[in-house]
Amino acid sequence: MGVPLELGGKRSKRVAVGEATLRTGDAELAQTTIEVRNAVRRAYFTRAIAETRLALLTELRDIATRARDAAQARFAAGSAPRLEVLQAELALAQVDNDAVSAKASADGARVQLNALLAFPLEATPTLATPVDAGAIVAPADAATRAQGSSTELAVLDRRIDEQRAKIALAQANRVPDVTPDATLTRNAEPEFNVGWRAAVAMTVPIFTQHRAGVRVEEATLTQLSGTRAATVARITGEATSAATLADAQRQQYLRYRDQILPQATEVERMAEDSYRLGQTGIAAFLQALQATRDARLRALQAALDYQNALADLERAMGTPLP
Repeated sequence: MGVPLELGGKRSKRVAVGEATLRTGDAELAQTTIEVRNAVRRAYFTRAIAETRLALLTELRDIATRARDAAQARFAAGSAPRLEVLQAELALAQVDNDAVSAKASADGARVQLNALLAFPLEATPTLATPVDAGAIVAPADAATRAQGSSTELAVLDRRIDEQRAKIALAQANRVPDVTPDATLTRNAEPEFNVGWRAAVAMTVPIFTQHRAGVRVEEATLTQLSGTRAATVARITGEATSAATLADAQRQQYLRYRDQILPQATEVERMAEDSYRLGQTGIAAFLQALQATRDARLRALQAALDYQNALADLERAMGTPLP
């Protein structure tokens, strides 16, 4: 019977490597959680904007329908040519076509969000958060939070700790082990009836000292340290840039919401009233309707760009936004 005795603290260092590997796994799980959360955020606001766009086009279809009816009434009364009726019908057909596409986009966005949330694909959960929700983080604060709370950096830190534990284990493996050996022999006639033997074996590190293993682990640690330094520089730049862009996108959306859209809506209402009273032709009314439609759609796109910028900021920081 021979029982090897490990020297140099090999067992404790193997345990340390295993515990460091577990901590690395926990950090990777946290990073995956942040990535999934970021994907859910994008999918949520994509659905919210898609459904708002569908509601907008439905409203515009109602307005185009009223314009077609008004043109038909004026044509029947002899105060407008047939051309105005055709122009109104064409505008209504275009809005109908856009509404069909918008509904398909809204359905697709809803299915994508349900898939991320593990809901039934046909479910229709209510969206409560408005499209302009979200807090802006100053560029300097975003960079600081990215450096201190990024899950990507946390994963690299855990890998560095794991690698240091591997270096300690590789150095411990250079210490030779001792193997005590004991033997009991019976009925070995005619030499003897009972005999025993004891021995101690040890590998003398003359030609093999396991230096290469230590150097490989040290080189890996150097590589990980360099990767971390590069990652810090990258996420600092990304967080600063994303915070600046998010603020600009928010300002753009607020201008649409508070200034451009109210004015466009007023112009649309005045143009419709003017056409119904016979003061202007259908061309001016349809032009005002098209301008309002474009302004509203651009406002929705600005809201989506703002939310995507916030999602980019959250991903760059590697931590949820406040």
